[in-house]
Parts: sequence; structure tokens; C-alpha cells
Amino acid sequence: MTRKQYFPLLALVAFLFTACGKMGDLSSDYFTTTPTVLETVGGKIPVTITGRFPEKYFKRNAVVEVTPVLRWDGGEARGEIATFQGEKVRGNDQTISYKAGGTYTLRTSFDYRPEMAKSALYLYFDVITKGKRITLRPVKVAEGVIATSELPVIASARASYAPDKFQRILKEAQDASILFLIQQAELRKSQTNSDDVQNFHESVAAVAADKKKYRLENIEISAYASPDGGVNLNSKLAAQREKNTEKYVKGQLKKEGINTYVDTKYTAQDWEGFKELVSKSNIQDKELILRVLSMYTDPERREAEIKNISSVFKNLADEILPQLRRARLTANYEVIGRSDEEITAALEKEPHMLSIDEILYAATLTNDEVSKAQIFRTAIAHYPQDARAYNNLGLLAYSIGEYASATDYFRQALEKNLQSPEANSNLALVALKDGNVAQAEGYLARANGANGVGEVLGHLYIKRGEYSKAVSAFGGTKSNGAALAQLLAKDYNQAKQTLEAIAQPDAYTHYLMAIIGARTNNASLVRSSMSKVSVLNPALVQAARADREFARYANEIR
Repeated sequence: MTRKQYFPLLALVAFLFTACGKMGDLSSDYFTTTPTVLETVGGKIPVTITGRFPEKYFKRNAVVEVTPVLRWDGGEARGEIATFQGEKVRGNDQTISYKAGGTYTLRTSFDYRPEMAKSALYLYFDVITKGKRITLRPVKVAEGVIATSELPVIASARASYAPDKFQRILKEAQDASILFLIQQAELRKSQTNSDDVQNFHESVAAVAADKKKYRLENIEISAYASPDGGVNLNSKLAAQREKNTEKYVKGQLKKEGINTYVDTKYTAQDWEGFKELVSKSNIQDKELILRVLSMYTDPERREAEIKNISSVFKNLADEILPQLRRARLTANYEVIGRSDEEITAALEKEPHMLSIDEILYAATLTNDEVSKAQIFRTAIAHYPQDARAYNNLGLLAYSIGEYASATDYFRQALEKNLQSPEANSNLALVALKDGNVAQAEGYLARANGANGVGEVLGHLYIKRGEYSKAVSAFGGTKSNGAALAQLLAKDYNQAKQTLEAIAQPDAYTHYLMAIIGARTNNASLVRSSMSKVSVLNPALVQAARADREFARYANEIR
């Protein structure tokens, strides 16, 4: 029967039912769905149904209840009922004209369950007229559910690694100050013999002597004059203090047999030091003094304005200015930590001699997962309150699919440090794998700065159905999750490139590639990808046969 012949027959059937006082069954030709094939988004199956009641069909005194029902083998899920009324019915529902008929739109969604992959969407009609309810034949309006967004690729996501803070070379500095009398540049024995200066010389000597542990870079001399006294006078004074201090320091280095660079400079008027000391003091009217410094940049104007504040100038002269008549000595040196060989040897024989960061660093020196796990257990034995080793043991467990053990380690890490970004990120990952989006969001609120947290955020956005945000969150990550986000955002070229760049592809890597082949009408890609899936996970090939993504490529799946 042709379509042109079919529609007049439908109209005739509708007319006969109307003539008999009944509203008859409706054909699927009166309905369309968006999307045509249902698809999961954010854990739900949303659908928009557009329907039409034909002319001279809807009785003027009738009420019709339309219920979307998703049916599968062994169960069903019902959507929200939509109610329509004839022209003689008093009510608040959409009125449908008997003569002209009418179109309507239903929007509903169903919570996704895996068994819904092989399902069909029906519309159920109940006609209520003169107190009687008549159930019409259900109309199938869509078949099958594409559940690509629900593929369990999160299982291959990488958990967040809590890194060590080990630095083999640390920059350190030792400081001391030599004070001068007002308008004088001579070094006094009371200053050169002070504990501060003597400790400085002892530290320099110790650093210079132990070349295995330290490397002396240089000694800096910065000489200053206080802001009072005028620029010309203070320039000469500061320069002479620099010269005298340099001579003294070089003499001490020569006496100790130490060879290093001595870098010198002077500052005529130490306004920055003055500002710092005033701001930290309890001196009267300090806010007024600081305001003067911000208002004027000319040094002579600054000095004059501050001297005008007679109530505090004596305090400045007694408490602040003497500290600015100085030369600051700074020894810059590097602390050289243990070598890789020394750390490895100590780990075997004297692990208690190592810091927590040295032990965690040792785990980066091996690719053997068993050895890594033992190193993390050693870290826990000696530093039981540090969260990182627990977290990293959890990472190892997660990577081999021991999710219960991984979760236990992540929780232990969180017990040690509630704010551990990596532990929070990893517990969010576990929550997402288990489908608990709300719990994952709670953990992610404390995961800022965690290594790899972008990947977890990407999976969160996939769960929410926010695919563009997911793509951004994954960034340049080369993973199944990143490719899934790009595929769902319909960027098939980028998704294909991401899958091709994955270092260790698994069955789902090839399964996603097969989907790209199906969506881009590339039967060869479907066939080659599914052949790789069959080697890695034969059960997944069986699932593909029921996957609506491959409805047109059944012959390519073997």
C-alpha cells in the first residue's frame, strides 16, 4: 500500500470511529521524536515528542491522557502524563478542536538503566468520556537507546599522584648586619665581634669547608645611610661604609682561606628600609609618616615633612634611624642533597635517615609497581601521619582495578589530611565511577591543585551531559575519557586523534574508534576497530551487536 493511499484510509477509519461515537487507535505516523533514536545525556534519556490529533477525531466532550512509556524486556519506565480536553470540557488542559484537530509537544526523560539499550518508547492513550475510561492501543514512536555517554571508560582514568617535594639542590642564605654610628663609616669592634657577625663567619667557613654538601656562591655587601642628613652627605657616607665593609670581609675570607666572589653596592638613603621599620613599629603617628612617604617622592621633601612632625621625630631618631645606618652581609650558598644512589642505598639499610620527601622521591626511581608499593609502605612505617604514601598506594590499586582497596587507601589519606587535594580528587573519581555525582562534587570542592584533577572534572561534566565543558577540562589529556568527551561533542576528527595518541589502548579505546567509524560512515574503521576489540574483550563485541551506534553496521561486527 502506498503512503498516498494510506492516509485517506486513516482518515476514513477515524471518521468511522467518530461516527460510532468512539475515538479509535492512532497510527505512529502522527508522531515524531527528537532525537529520532533516544540517547543518554547526563544519566538520563531525554526526549521531545511531537504529536497530532487528526481532524474530526477528538470528541468535544472527551479527555485524553497520554503517557510516554519506555519498555524493555522485563520492565518499563513511565514518563509524566499529559492531559488534553475537548471543546466542551471545562478544565485547564490543552484544548483540541474537533474540526481542526491539533498538534502538541511532550517533553519527558527517563533515568537510564543498562537494560534500556534494547527498548522501545510507546505512547499510552486513555480516553475518558461520560465517566467511562477506554484504553487505546499503545503506539510505538521510537526504538532503542544510544548509551555511548554511559560507557565505563572512567575505569581507565588515571588517579591523582601525590608528589614528593624533594629538591636535590636548595638555595639558602645567611645574613648579618653591621651597624654604624651617625655620620660615621668606621667599623667598630663591638659590631664585628657581635654574635650575629661571628655566627655569619662560622657559617661561611662551614659551607666553604664541606664541598660535598654545600656550594658557596658569593657574598653580598649592601651598605646604607639613613634618610636624614641630605642626599650628598649620605651618598659619600654609604659609599665609604661599603668600601670599609668590603675590605673587612675580604680580610676575613683571606684569613680563612676562602675563595668566593664579593659583590657590593650602596644605597644613599634607605627609604624602603625606613618604611618597613616604621610599618612594623608601634611608634606614635606611624600612619601619618607612611602617608608622607606615599605623597612625596623627593627625598628632601620627605625628610622635611617628617621632621615637621615634631611629636614623633625624636622617637624616629632613637628607634628607627640607627637601624638604617648599616651594612648587610649575605652569604648565598646551595645545599646539595643525597644522590639517587645514596637515597636508594639508605632506603635499603637506613630508611629512618631519610626524609619523607626523599622516600617518596625514591619511588620515582623505579618502574616496578611492586617496588613502588613497598617504598610507599616504608614511608607509612616511618611517617604514618603523611597522607601522600596512602594516596599513592591507592593509585596503584586503582590502576589494576582493585577499587575497594584503592578507596580504602584514599580514605586513609583523607583521615591524615582532610585537605589533601589528591585524596579528594581520587575519591571524587571513585564516586563518579560508582555513579554518585553529588558526592563527587563534594570531594572536588577540596581537590583544587591536585595532579590530574582536570581529568576527573572532565568525567564529572560527561556525567552532567555538559560535553563542551568536559572537552575543556580534559585539555590535552590523551585518554578514553577525553576522546569520549570529544565524540559526544561531535568533534570526531579530534576524538580520533586523541584515541590514536593513547600510549596503551584498551578494548574501549578501539570501541570508541569503531563508534567514530559508524558516525562518519566509515565501515572499514568500524570493522578494523571491532576486530581489535574482539581480541581484548570478546564480551564487548557481544554488547556491540545490541548497540544502536552500530545499527547500520551489523555485518562489520564479528
